Amino acid sequence: MRILITGGAGLVGSHCAEYFARKKYKVIILDNLMRSKLFGYNKKSVEYNWNYLAKFKNIKRILGDVRNIQDVKRALGRGVDVVIHTAGQPGVPSSVRIPKEDFSINAFGTLNVLETLRKVSPRAIFIYTSTNKVYGENVDKIPLKELKKRYVYKTIEGVSEKMPTDLTGHTPYGVSKLVGDLYTQEYAYIYNMKTAVFRMSCIYGIRQFGFEDQGWVAWFIIANLFNKTITIYGDGKQVRDLLYVSDLVEAFDKFIQSDLKMGVFNIGGGPQNTFSLLEFLEELEKQTGKKTKIRFSNWRPSDQKVYISDLSKIKKELNWQPKINPKEGINRLIKWVKKNENYFS
Repeated sequence: MRILITGGAGLVGSHCAEYFARKKYKVIILDNLMRSKLFGYNKKSVEYNWNYLAKFKNIKRILGDVRNIQDVKRALGRGVDVVIHTAGQPGVPSSVRIPKEDFSINAFGTLNVLETLRKVSPRAIFIYTSTNKVYGENVDKIPLKELKKRYVYKTIEGVSEKMPTDLTGHTPYGVSKLVGDLYTQEYAYIYNMKTAVFRMSCIYGIRQFGFEDQGWVAWFIIANLFNKTITIYGDGKQVRDLLYVSDLVEAFDKFIQSDLKMGVFNIGGGPQNTFSLLEFLEELEKQTGKKTKIRFSNWRPSDQKVYISDLSKIKKELNWQPKINPKEGINRLIKWVKKNENYFS
């Protein structure tokens, strides 16, 4: 089986590549290695993953951009069986700074891959990594209760796929990702392609290069270990459900192996795997034995106070559930960051 992974040097993409390479798939990764540039970082970042994947003889690495049709054609070659589309501009604040670039990568890039795939391999499976930000500020209409260190939902345990995506603020990132989300669904409806949308909550894991604008779990760990200051926007009681990246990849595989023709799934750690920012810092300091330097600032636009995924649908339709406890996952990431301090110090 041949599988193309766009954004193959990123956190999700590189773990997909390794997982399917170990299953003896023929894996092609396409990446433009621009993560550091996007976030104004003066060191290399995902180049680490690019080089890490070179040890697999059944992984072909192609330097290219999802917005360039010739790059996509080169990556698809004579055809593939699956595309996992993880390439994207992943930062909310950066989408506010560069909305045209954000749209170009997330919206046009997705359509470009979908349409090129349809022409080359119309029977291929297409998986799109979407985001909880497609729901925008509709999530904030859910009644909350404020506790000492976190907010909690009053009436539900998690957000289901029935949550509206319309008539609300999103940030440009939420809008551009929703465009790709809808196109992925549409290609199933109108072109009869097998497609899936995974609306991800907080995904984390080793080989994650976190910055203040994106990848907060890794960023908090990096800041704690190397005495950098963390800015908390708001009061720190905002809550997210955490999902270790290898669990996410297993969900992708379950969809590939399933008889489903189309799916839209909320995916994250679910109600059993949540942290507020304040709680996360407590756990982090407990594991590292180091105090974190923090400062507080104003809330950011459209920052959901609580987002927890309702996993009912994905558990039922794909027989999937998270395996790795966040405390264990955090420990793995701490150890990995320590081993690779030259990328962060």
